[in-house]
Amino acid sequence: MAIKVVVEFQAKPGARAELKSLLANISATHGSQAVGFLGSTQYEVLDNPDGLVEIAEWESAEAQAAAVEPATVTGVYAPVSELVAAPFRATRIGHGS
Repeated sequence: MAIKVVVEFQAKPGARAELKSLLANISATHGSQAVGFLGSTQYEVLDNPDGLVEIAEWESAEAQAAAVEPATVTGVYAPVSELVAAPFRATRIGHGS
């Protein structure tokens, strides 16, 4: 079952554009190599100048989990931590059966 992963970020003050660019680059560079990755889009939060939301689409929860663990271990996401003011929040959603 296809899923979406909604990730909410709070960038450091003034770093939202840089964070948005970094996330798009990670998706383009590493996402294209991940089995089951269908794409992602970053959205600016309208009522929060440092808020950013990324919505990624995956073929399945298993494909997403299988891709995220090695990327985390190898440090693909490490530069993101330098641009965020707080831990991100990720929610996996899908159509019910």
